[in-house]
Amino acid sequence: MSKERARRRAEREAEAARARRANEERQARLARRRAVLARLVPRPVRVRRQGGLLARRQRAQNAVVALGFLLVQVLVWLLWGSFLASFAALVLSLLLVPVVVTLAFDRRT
Repeated sequence: MSKERARRRAEREAEAARARRANEERQARLARRRAVLARLVPRPVRVRRQGGLLARRQRAQNAVVALGFLLVQVLVWLLWGSFLASFAALVLSLLLVPVVVTLAFDRRT
């Protein structure tokens, strides 16, 4: 009886070893495939926002400029209502926004 148990245990261990080798080979193939793909496909660059005082101030200034731009567009649309006046205000605003930002917030760099 003990010889039979020993034989079955040896068979189980041999089968487990074969399964372990097959799994290791599969994992190795997968690792090689991932390494090749990692070399071929560029990883996206992660862009993080700056969190300092200057960055917060500039975000606030940009928000003020955007709100001012939208306010001008809405006022022109409400007061004059014509397409030509709205288009002219849009073009003029797009040309003047950089000038206003430079003068108001001293961004000369």
